[in-house]
Amino acid sequence: MKTKIVDASIQRKPRINVVTLGCSKNIHDSEVLMGQLQGNKMEVVHESDDVQQDDIVIINTCGFIDNAKQESIDTILEYSALKDEGKLKKVIVTGCLSERYKPELEKEIPNVDNYFGTNDLQNLLKSVGADYKYELVGERLLTTPSHFSYFKIAEGCNRPCSFCAIPLMRGKHVSKSIDDLVKEAKFLAKNGTKELILIAQDLTYYGLDIYGKRNLADLLRNLSDVEGIEWIRLQYAYPSGFPMDILDAMNERSNICNYLDMPLQHISDNMLKSMRRGITKQKTLDLVSAIRDKVPNIALRTTLICGYPGETQQDFEEMKEWVAESRFDRLGCFTYSHEENTHAHSLVDDVPVEIKEARIEQIMEIQQGISYDINQQKIGKTYKVLIDRVEGDYFVGRTEFDSPEVDNEVLIAKADSYVTVGRYANVLINRADDFDLHGSIVK
Repeated sequence: MKTKIVDASIQRKPRINVVTLGCSKNIHDSEVLMGQLQGNKMEVVHESDDVQQDDIVIINTCGFIDNAKQESIDTILEYSALKDEGKLKKVIVTGCLSERYKPELEKEIPNVDNYFGTNDLQNLLKSVGADYKYELVGERLLTTPSHFSYFKIAEGCNRPCSFCAIPLMRGKHVSKSIDDLVKEAKFLAKNGTKELILIAQDLTYYGLDIYGKRNLADLLRNLSDVEGIEWIRLQYAYPSGFPMDILDAMNERSNICNYLDMPLQHISDNMLKSMRRGITKQKTLDLVSAIRDKVPNIALRTTLICGYPGETQQDFEEMKEWVAESRFDRLGCFTYSHEENTHAHSLVDDVPVEIKEARIEQIMEIQQGISYDINQQKIGKTYKVLIDRVEGDYFVGRTEFDSPEVDNEVLIAKADSYVTVGRYANVLINRADDFDLHGSIVK
């Protein structure tokens, strides 16, 4: 008997493999794209290692800083090489890198089938034979575990920060309406989401463009009313013009986490002025103090930049001293990246790479000690913990004071307790490391 060979292209429709690079905003955008593709009855997967000959690969790129850009370029080259070898059908590039460098990319990597920008979803869908379905607005195909979701409330940014290329790639700030966001939250809750992680380039600007006022507090209260949502977390709040009424909402509603991610970038007045942050050292100190006074048990996370043009040793020592005194619950630190077409690109990138990296090490060493001290104070206390996953011999979860991927985790030994991923458990903390807590289930 002869074996019948069936052409794979006849056997099935092309599968679309979406690859996501960069930040949580890109994760959100990929999920919206995948929801639209699925709504068009297309087979769609996220970051599948099983590359098939008829696959269409859509790469959602990041173009924020040098390392992220290089990762995006390497990924495009990897998949375009597979296309050249006949191992997949089509390569499409979208996202921030494509928005910012489309002409250069088309010239340097011409075997990519299409390049699309950050706000070009409808044309991207057409390129793969799909239609944009308005009835799917607010619906997504989650790539995160279903119990938490990154929840983008606005696109773009109006801030003039000298080092940032986001406005070049994402455009001006555009808020989504409260009605649309509540609809999206209800859809997510119906499908098992318990935690909304609010994201935008600047949460605190929310509503100015469509309501004529900073309206984040009203949005929070409306989202808080959605049945099934047990945690609402705030990421990417801007310090200048910070709306203090969101802290009132935080105090009023038990499902708004006592957590705030506010990238402050620096504390030296020289640096803040050159960075065009619209705030001074004293106003920053006053703001942090006021936030802690209003929500005494709030967990504050911040992000800093080391090696910005003109950063002197004195500027850095001032930042070190401030970090030690401020005792942020969570802190991340990045080296300055000299980005084309930003205001800071006109300055001389005069801090050597090795000094930038050494300064980061010093900051993070201070923060490690702070984190250890704060964690030690949690021993003997019981916390509500959302269980994210199983890893090795442990269930791994988070308290309301921790965001996924970037913050501390709670480890619960599988040998001692059983919990269900995606659900909450009360956990007694009995041991603490620099960045992790160890606990047991309270029956």
